[in-house]
Amino acid sequence: MTGIVRELRPKPPDTEKITINLGYVDLGHVDLMVAEGFYSNRSDFIRTAIRNQLERHAEVVKQSTARKSLDLGLRNYSRQDLEAVQRSGEMLHINVLGLASISQDVTPELARATISSVCVLGALHASPAVRAALSDRTR
Repeated sequence: MTGIVRELRPKPPDTEKITINLGYVDLGHVDLMVAEGFYSNRSDFIRTAIRNQLERHAEVVKQSTARKSLDLGLRNYSRQDLEAVQRSGEMLHINVLGLASISQDVTPELARATISSVCVLGALHASPAVRAALSDRTR
């Protein structure tokens, strides 16, 4: 008996790809650290450096997060969530530090009717149509 596994909702990626430019000397230093076995690859070095800087400034980040009323981590907005907001006659102010995700079944019209502003420090996953509909409300 073989079971059929269906994915009800696609899992969002755990990481976001970024691109950085480094000078040749800095890049050489990174490659040297990798060659000497301190790091497994360039990405490992860069992730570690970023984590160290975030840890170094953790208190400032914590204070800023509280001051700006940011939701921390992953925040998903489903069609049902937005329909409930619409029924209540209110508007959402999306403020997320991490990943904000608007479900693929949310229409641009529903998004505009329920989302007043979008401020995401990290990544926003939404359909191209919803992104376009909210472009004047996104900082």
